[in-house]
Amino acid sequence: MHLTRAESTTKFPIPRKGTKYLARPLESVDNSVSVVMAVRDMLKLARTAREVKKMINSKVLKINGRIVKDYRESIKLFNVLEADKKYLLTLSTNGKFKLVPSEGNERVCKVIGKKTLNKARTQINLHDGTNFIAGKEKIEIGDSVYVAIPDNKPKKVVKLDKGAKCFVIKGRYIGKEGKVKSREGKKVEIEFADGKIVKIPQGEVIAL
Repeated sequence: MHLTRAESTTKFPIPRKGTKYLARPLESVDNSVSVVMAVRDMLKLARTAREVKKMINSKVLKINGRIVKDYRESIKLFNVLEADKKYLLTLSTNGKFKLVPSEGNERVCKVIGKKTLNKARTQINLHDGTNFIAGKEKIEIGDSVYVAIPDNKPKKVVKLDKGAKCFVIKGRYIGKEGKVKSREGKKVEIEFADGKIVKIPQGEVIAL
């Protein structure tokens, strides 16, 4: 399946003019990039989709430590792509996806939901579609969890509270880092490096 360049999300770091069709990510079309776009168009590690497919067949491409099997697989925000080296998918201040070198063996995820299972177990749902069963530590919606790669086990929980570093993932201030000054209800007050202080919905920011 493909989507037209005109109907694609503005987060794609590609020219608005060019070939008519683009490879559609298998999941989260508006909030991810496909492997072929990342490898060919963003990293310039291949010239064609065929070359990307050869890399997949050679098992040199991984997402969060898992071997890629389809060139349309989705790389979601803060996922880690392994190619010639590791790259983290993040956002620039102009709202475009970008890949930056990464050396860690973990990724940060925003908690977007919780589900009670049998035997009083709680499933924690994360922004990139993954989940895990919570342990004894209290985890709330809006918290961030650092997840190990590749075993997908939670390593650390970060609260979106005063003093926490944070990153804006949507809205007017997308792509900017700051520090939480306060949190009231569903609003977070953030101070950026230039001293500017703003209040934005907590759904638009992730704690780091």
